[in-house]
Amino acid sequence: MSTIRKHPSPLGTPLAFRHTPGSGPAVVFLPGYMSDMEGGKATAVFNWCAAHGRECLLLDYSGCGQSGGDFADGSLSIWRDEVLALIAAQVSSDRVIIIGSSMGGWLMLLVGLALADRLAGLLGIAAAPDFSEWGFDESQKAQLRDGATIYEESGYGYDPMPTHAKFWRDAEQLKLLETPIPLGCRVRLVHGQEDRDVPPEISLRTAAALTSEDVQVTLIKGGDHRLSRESDIALLLGTMSALIESIKPVSDETK
Repeated sequence: MSTIRKHPSPLGTPLAFRHTPGSGPAVVFLPGYMSDMEGGKATAVFNWCAAHGRECLLLDYSGCGQSGGDFADGSLSIWRDEVLALIAAQVSSDRVIIIGSSMGGWLMLLVGLALADRLAGLLGIAAAPDFSEWGFDESQKAQLRDGATIYEESGYGYDPMPTHAKFWRDAEQLKLLETPIPLGCRVRLVHGQEDRDVPPEISLRTAAALTSEDVQVTLIKGGDHRLSRESDIALLLGTMSALIESIKPVSDETK
């Protein structure tokens, strides 16, 4: 793994990232809620890219991992803008593939919309767009509307897991699944059939909402939300490799 470096966010917060140079399209991995770039899937993606001479960027959102800031101050809008700033500053390839895990899959779509023609492909791993809507019951939503922070057991090593009102209110303004998502790039969505945190139906709804005609959903029998088994990682890397190889350089597309 490369050395962790720091880059200022649009708000001046130091953001931790790893970057390996190489050929394009560049791969950018977006971790899930309260996760960071040291996770097994992010590490596997980065190591594969480094071994195959592909450009790759990992990062920690502000308030997460080794980045500065307070998690309570974070939001999808802020983290989206941080990802875009790091891509603009650190990624040299003219085409970008975004990989998003869980909440990172929601950010993946938001970042993809902002990247416009630079976006080459998307790969969602248990992608969780709109979880501010389907992930909370009415009692929890009422507390969040009133400005409270709610806490839940997660089973991922950071219990209790907080959801702050600022995050939820911002997320409610960024929901995507009720209208067409105008992204025309290749999209691959991988989801475990035994995912108890993000229902597999969410990947099917995401596929239906996307305007792209090249969308594939892979459901993994026995797969949970983590999708971190050796076979899951192998599938992730194989899907990523095939996606990379399917994307032509800009010079070829204009011929």
